[in-house]
Amino acid sequence: MRRAVAFLMTVALCASALSTASARELALPMTGQRSRPIESETLFHTLFSDFFDEADGTTYVQTGDIPAMWLRDSSAQTIPYIRFQPYYPVLRARFAGVIERDARNILTDPYANAFMANYHIWERKWEVDSLAWPIVLAYVYEQQTHDVTIYSSSLHRALRSVVNTYRCEQLHATCSRYVYLYRVYTQNAYNPDTGMIWSAFRPSDDAVQYRYNIPQNALAVVALRDLAILAVDGYGDTNLANEANSIAAAVQLGIERYGVVWNPSQGAHVYAYEVDGNGHANLMDDANIPNLTTLPYIGWCSSNDRLYLNTRTFTLSRSDPWYFSGTYATGLGSPHTPYGFVWPLGIIGRALTATSSSEVAESITTLAETDSKDGLIHESFNPNGYWRYTRAEFGWANALTAELIFRSIAGFDAVPFVGGDLTIVPFEHPIATPTLATPMVQIENAGAIVDSLGQLLATSSEMPTQP
Repeated sequence: MRRAVAFLMTVALCASALSTASARELALPMTGQRSRPIESETLFHTLFSDFFDEADGTTYVQTGDIPAMWLRDSSAQTIPYIRFQPYYPVLRARFAGVIERDARNILTDPYANAFMANYHIWERKWEVDSLAWPIVLAYVYEQQTHDVTIYSSSLHRALRSVVNTYRCEQLHATCSRYVYLYRVYTQNAYNPDTGMIWSAFRPSDDAVQYRYNIPQNALAVVALRDLAILAVDGYGDTNLANEANSIAAAVQLGIERYGVVWNPSQGAHVYAYEVDGNGHANLMDDANIPNLTTLPYIGWCSSNDRLYLNTRTFTLSRSDPWYFSGTYATGLGSPHTPYGFVWPLGIIGRALTATSSSEVAESITTLAETDSKDGLIHESFNPNGYWRYTRAEFGWANALTAELIFRSIAGFDAVPFVGGDLTIVPFEHPIATPTLATPMVQIENAGAIVDSLGQLLATSSEMPTQP
């Protein structure tokens, strides 16, 4: 709160006082008492390169260098920039357009995870978190802007579709008709009575090993709590809110009962990545978010929660089969990319949920030393040769890198994802990413960032449209 107040009192003066040249350059603190200059405009790359105005009044968001709109990615790419709408209200139409677009995509097919600009399905991989992210986006946007124009009939019907789909996938064996047309490796045996939501794919778009992915179910609980608030505030729909809260309570209980397992190598209880509800668990973490490492980031728990800390000790260690180390980087990887490759998303997720400034500095240093020549972020890279990478630039990673920098060197507070209690676990404090700059430098950096965004908006009268 203190940083937020200081920022609000001084940012306008700082933004107007800084010159154009200084407003565009920031000093990014690194380990070894080093720093790297970065252009503040880079922090808004995805906002001005991947967001497109559509003729129907919506905003289409592609995931960087792939011309498709993921429900998850588009929401996650938008959330870091909502904090700037008080200074530039013109951004509201852009953000509200993403919410409406996501709602219409959900109404097209709630089981699809990605869509094309013409609303046709790009991929139909059922992932629990794909329906959660647009709800979190709508909640965060409404809480920050109080813009009631988002409460369209499309959004109302999409909220209903989310609840219906989650309820059906709680009862997958007797309700669902979802089928993925191609063969994938998954253990199909599962306990149908856990209360959790059945999934076919992970946030990485890879097939699950066991049917209950714990991070996805955790984010679903957060989103359902948000959905209940949106249903009442926007539509007076208490029935929908009650259904959402009922599902959230059942999923939360399922996570607590089946998703927490004993890790004998640690001698401690931890969250499993996936379980089948019959006693089998997959102990690992994947760089794609939601994952176990970022449970505080999504609002499930505090960064100081004991069970989470036990889990984090495992996920960020060599005991995790998808945690890799090399000459230039150490971090989480994913079965989605070559074995041994590290994902910047995993490095960013670690930093956002860190409790020490040294851990944040280490993460930022790795990002700064392994990004592209123009400061953009790859999907993954070889930690022994960062010039070997997958995907030239990844919109989601670019946006989340900006989020990390906004917090760590400019003092912007984290935006809560969850309604009601600040975390799912009662009485815990919300996440606060450690900062790397003095209060005065934070103020100067915040002013430079806000001023840079203003210059970008002034020189781009409108967003590009899809070819």
